[in-house]
Amino acid sequence: MQLTDISRRFIVHWGEMGTNWGVNRSVAQIHALLYVHGQPLHAEDIADTLVLARSNVSNSLKELLNWRLIRVTHLLGDRRDYYETSGDVWELFRTIVRERKEREFDPTVALLQELAADPALDQESPALQDRLRSTLSLMQTLGSWSEEMLRLSPATLEKILRLGAQVQRFVRPGEPLAATAAPEPAPVFPTTPPMPPSA
Repeated sequence: MQLTDISRRFIVHWGEMGTNWGVNRSVAQIHALLYVHGQPLHAEDIADTLVLARSNVSNSLKELLNWRLIRVTHLLGDRRDYYETSGDVWELFRTIVRERKEREFDPTVALLQELAADPALDQESPALQDRLRSTLSLMQTLGSWSEEMLRLSPATLEKILRLGAQVQRFVRPGEPLAATAAPEPAPVFPTTPPMPPSA
């Protein structure tokens, strides 16, 4: 498969950004290829297109499957596994947020709960006790908020995000808006997929 210049530049850049975000370059490039191509591809096509070793492609596909960012599909008359990703950027965003929360956020909350319930915490300084409990309270609040956001439909979530600075009318009543001459324009959302988090 021959990549267009636009596709090639996107895939290369996404791979570079992946390394900045702690994601393996090959994993990021493969996900970007599946996203921009929009059709199922088998491992050999992916390896040939991106000039990657078959073993590298295999390991990268396993990681993307583990993060639920791609799925296996089959074509009639072809015994090979094909791989595809969602073309809905909001679905990808929600998947990544959910996976990161389960893998990184929730274990931290669990540890903080364990520490807060440990009688030995009473022997620590009042400052340390306050910091641990404050951190736990904040993270529980953020966790509850994120769960509520994940339950919303993409259309509703997009409306909420588009409110922008107008939200301050509700959370900071009485304070003037930063720009009162005209409402803040709705942000332009990228059509590029979010990156899978680091393992």
